[in-house]
Amino acid sequence: MNGIKTSSQPGGSRRLSIDQLYVKADLSKVPIETTTEPDHSSDIIRQPRALSALKLGARIKAAGFNIFVVGPSSTWMRQAVKTYLQAEVTSQPTPSDWVYVNNFVLPHRPLAIELPSGRANGFHDRMRELIQDLKIALPAAFESAEYQSHRDLIDETTHQAQEKAFAQLRDRVAERDIAILRSPMGFGLAPMRDGKVIPPDEFKALPEAEKERIQKTIQELEPELEQAVRALPQLEKERRDAFRKLDRATAQAAVSQSIDEAKRDFADLPQVLRHLDSIREDLIENVALFVAPQAEGAAEAARLRLGGPFDRYEVNVLVSEAERGAGRPVIEELHPTLGNLTGRVEHLAQEGMLITNFRLIKAGVLHRANGGFLLLDLRGLLSEAFSWPTLKRALLQRQIVIEDLTHSMGFSSTVTLEPDPIPLDIKVVLFCDRQLYNFLSALDPEVDQHFKVLADFDDDITRTASSEEDLSRSIASMARREGIRPIDRGGLERILEYSSRLAEDQQKLTLVMDQIRDLAVEADFWAENAKHDEISRVDVEYAIDQRRQRGNRVDQHRKEAIYRQIALIDTSGSREGQVNGLSVFSLSGHSFGTPTRITCRVRPGSGKIIDIEREVELGGPIHSKGVLILSGFLAGRYALETPMSLYASIVFEQSYGGVEGDSASAAELCALLSALAAVPMRQDFALTGSVNQLGDIQAIGGVNEKIEGFFDICVERGLTGTQGVIIPVSNAQHLMLRSDIIAACAEGRFSVYTVSSIDDAIELLTGLTAGLRDEKGRYPDGSVNRRVEDRLIAFSQKLDALHRDHARAGPET
Repeated sequence: MNGIKTSSQPGGSRRLSIDQLYVKADLSKVPIETTTEPDHSSDIIRQPRALSALKLGARIKAAGFNIFVVGPSSTWMRQAVKTYLQAEVTSQPTPSDWVYVNNFVLPHRPLAIELPSGRANGFHDRMRELIQDLKIALPAAFESAEYQSHRDLIDETTHQAQEKAFAQLRDRVAERDIAILRSPMGFGLAPMRDGKVIPPDEFKALPEAEKERIQKTIQELEPELEQAVRALPQLEKERRDAFRKLDRATAQAAVSQSIDEAKRDFADLPQVLRHLDSIREDLIENVALFVAPQAEGAAEAARLRLGGPFDRYEVNVLVSEAERGAGRPVIEELHPTLGNLTGRVEHLAQEGMLITNFRLIKAGVLHRANGGFLLLDLRGLLSEAFSWPTLKRALLQRQIVIEDLTHSMGFSSTVTLEPDPIPLDIKVVLFCDRQLYNFLSALDPEVDQHFKVLADFDDDITRTASSEEDLSRSIASMARREGIRPIDRGGLERILEYSSRLAEDQQKLTLVMDQIRDLAVEADFWAENAKHDEISRVDVEYAIDQRRQRGNRVDQHRKEAIYRQIALIDTSGSREGQVNGLSVFSLSGHSFGTPTRITCRVRPGSGKIIDIEREVELGGPIHSKGVLILSGFLAGRYALETPMSLYASIVFEQSYGGVEGDSASAAELCALLSALAAVPMRQDFALTGSVNQLGDIQAIGGVNEKIEGFFDICVERGLTGTQGVIIPVSNAQHLMLRSDIIAACAEGRFSVYTVSSIDDAIELLTGLTAGLRDEKGRYPDGSVNRRVEDRLIAFSQKLDALHRDHARAGPET
């Protein structure tokens, strides 16, 4: 981008020129008038490292090469990866369909059958047609004259055998005046006279000798009767066997034609053929389900009712091409619970009981994405109990096991379904930010085992004419996808400039596209309000202003406190040991800067610099490190031959919360030097930057917000033309300031200065020369450094004199 143009100022400081405060986008050479033309849809721009990783992960076949996509957490990143993968699999074959069917041997272990793509629904429909046909064919076969004649013949044969078994016995007992009687209790013998059974009353009236003879005769004939009776169950069994054989033969004849026709439709699928043979055997064994008469509507109710007599012949289509479409699937799951991930077995309440069967096996996203790509957000995955270990186990075993959580945890001992596992061939793509990825990798060693490919997306890209064109085309693609009105060239340029502001770098463009998308949608709303046909630069600028206003409540309250002199900030005059530091705050996605008064007081002491923030535990470790660096700077620059005899206290005035970061260390050092040199510093300047032990001013973050925060205070009190902000020279490339600040700088009413060392900063703030040591090692008279060194030497001499006086006085008595 444009180089830095500066004008000389006292010392090593530089006042930035206007073109250095903001770098405009230029799409004049790009053939785009609005986002409606031309039709480009590139979503992954300038990401060669991430794109190479995606290609490897998408195309390599070896196990474990799943993909971890790491970068700014955003919808855009997921959409970009999804779009790329969909393009990658467009011409690739569609994975197999899967169905579950009844296991006629072990009903609690449903069988999984793999079918060629697009065949599952045909199999399901064919089986339903088969059952409907058999509901007609089987009753017809059993109602036929042929079947009835065979059944009558069996009855007649059995009856004749029974008659034959009793005929000979009946004749023999009749010769001895005994009759065979049949009662509900069985068979018995009774005396006869003249061919008729003697009634009990008459039998009792017989002479005793006659009764004894009859009873003896009956006793002699009872064994023969028992022998004849014992033959009857065998004859009845033979009758039932004959009926069963007849029923099987009839069912076989009725079923075989339908089954054989169905088998012809699936002759290329051995698993289906075996299942149809199992159905044939079960139909023959359970033909009564079809033959038994049912009330009107009972058959349909039985079909619909879970556990009905025809359930066992249904087909449960788990996944099919009709459901997930042609080609390898690319599926994103936003709620990866255990059931949504691996599937589940559902239950229905019927007649006070929870029942289930293979028809209630439901597919999970692993089933639907099998053979393709599954996209998951890691944070959502980890927030669901058991989902992360279950996913790793599935990838390790390379199969999908539908687990009942209550059984696996030992909470239930009831019998439930154990569906066949389904082989798993999938590429899992996990999305997360870098912090979460690093955290998980450190805690879980299995991450590298299952996710060997890292696609690391950059947060931003280098800003060039080419990358501006690429991003503008991506914005155009996004605008068409969102259905917002066209964005003209000026609107695109303003969005690109906003992208640099988000990246906090003139030479970068952010790739956090969610924020760019939100801005475009809001600009579309304001363009509609203004009745604009296209989104212009004015609409985008207005949307940016509105976003800033919506989130500046806390910022406004802090500034109001300064305006009303509740929080003390000077923007004019000079004060000794006092400087305006700059801080930045981020609340709910809104960042703003604000000045903070930093003061310092010094006196002779033991060489200790007191950070009051740290002493009261309001300062964070980085802030404390910055203050400790000040001690190293003083010890290495001043009064090198004398002990450090200083006591200094530094504080952020009216700061009641935590302080973190070292971006105020340069301001703290300037306050310390001012207090030591007894030189006042200008209060119409604010300073930001960190400092090292050598006195170099280093870059900090949030430089735009910090400048804007001090500028707003100065505007409220009235711009004098002398006010400005001092920043590290390395931060000049990060400036993308508001248009009102640029206008004020252009008119000479405000300035932004860069410094590279603490000497540059102190010269700007005091108007005095910092001073360099001469060949004799002395700083020039009147310089700030000379005054500081003389003060430190004086402190040391005072302490030495004090120690001598104490020594001469001796110990107190």
